[in-house]
Amino acid sequence: MHAFSPAASTTRAGKSPALAIGATAFAFLVTMMGTTLPTPLYSIYAQELAFSPLTVTILFAVYAVGVVAALAVFGRLSDDVGRRPVLFLAVALAAVSAVLFLLPSTLPVFVVARVISGLSAGLMTGTGTAAVIDLFPPDRKAAGGMLAVAVNTGGLGLGTLSAGVIADVTSSPLTIPYAVNLALAAVAAAGLWIFAPAPATRPTWRIRPRRLQVPASIRGAFVTAVLAAGTAFAVTGVLTAVSALFLTRYLGTTSHSMAGLVVFLTFLFMAAGQLLARRMSTATAMLAGCLGLVPAAGLLALALANTVLAPLLASAVVLGVAGGLCLNASLATTVERVDPQLRGGVSSAFFAGIYVMLAVPAVGVGVLARFTDLRAAGVVFSALVAALGAGVAVAQLIGRRRV
Repeated sequence: MHAFSPAASTTRAGKSPALAIGATAFAFLVTMMGTTLPTPLYSIYAQELAFSPLTVTILFAVYAVGVVAALAVFGRLSDDVGRRPVLFLAVALAAVSAVLFLLPSTLPVFVVARVISGLSAGLMTGTGTAAVIDLFPPDRKAAGGMLAVAVNTGGLGLGTLSAGVIADVTSSPLTIPYAVNLALAAVAAAGLWIFAPAPATRPTWRIRPRRLQVPASIRGAFVTAVLAAGTAFAVTGVLTAVSALFLTRYLGTTSHSMAGLVVFLTFLFMAAGQLLARRMSTATAMLAGCLGLVPAAGLLALALANTVLAPLLASAVVLGVAGGLCLNASLATTVERVDPQLRGGVSSAFFAGIYVMLAVPAVGVGVLARFTDLRAAGVVFSALVAALGAGVAVAQLIGRRRV
């Protein structure tokens, strides 16, 4: 028998599947919240530690490296030892990251904290997505996939918003957000212990990193899905890289809540995009999402070029809806279509691909900003990701005509 059997585990434990779903989703949410807490606080760190735009994007990059490393090296671990032990490990790493952020702020400690945060996100993204989908019956896997994306993106959005609000209303903006997240991580661990289904067999913790593999039956759909969802993440990477420093340096905004709100809007409207995707075929949702990424990037470039707020907020909304369409359709054509024993590996491979596409333009903005300025760098990469979105959409249209 395979190491993880959701139905068997739930039956033996005599626990409600709804409680198991709730505990797993909450752990997923809390872990992802922790990864974006620093985003609206970068302007404070920039003052205290003299962070440049390049430093901020490098910190973003080391986080992404942690995510991709966890997905690539341990992406199939939950298929071997079961979902719950890996979920515990992800929450534990999130707690360690929070503790490091509570230490006196220095750049080396910040880097280590971001890497560990990335490792926690990588473990949770692949395993959490697979675990949530596993807990739904076969005829409701689409609902499971939608919930998995909702708690993933919801956590990312709530992390930025909560940290920004806390920074505006307290005198300890660099400690209280992490203390709250640490407490939530403890609650999440308790919920997993009580309600999440245990592995059907005792886990054998022999760490055997294996190359992520995608079944031949979905490889074509997998490439399309990674390109579509990855483009949405690429636009998000540019938005995240420029928004906080753009608001403070160019618009003179002193509110950290506003910096958190911009990113929060993106992830909030990703949930709306998912709901919209359920009313479309997966092919139509993916195409519409890719097309929507073009005006999203255009609005971001407009905001940067003219130093105005309204197009920045509009960009976040349009990006969220388009990204939600892409993510929902991408998961429906990949992770939801494979057997449970392959789901962890496929989910990890999928998110590894899109996190690479998230990091590259974000880092590119920081590098180019050294030679120009933040606004010019943001405009250049907005144009590049808009072209990428248009190219993926054209490729889908050509593919549909051939079929």
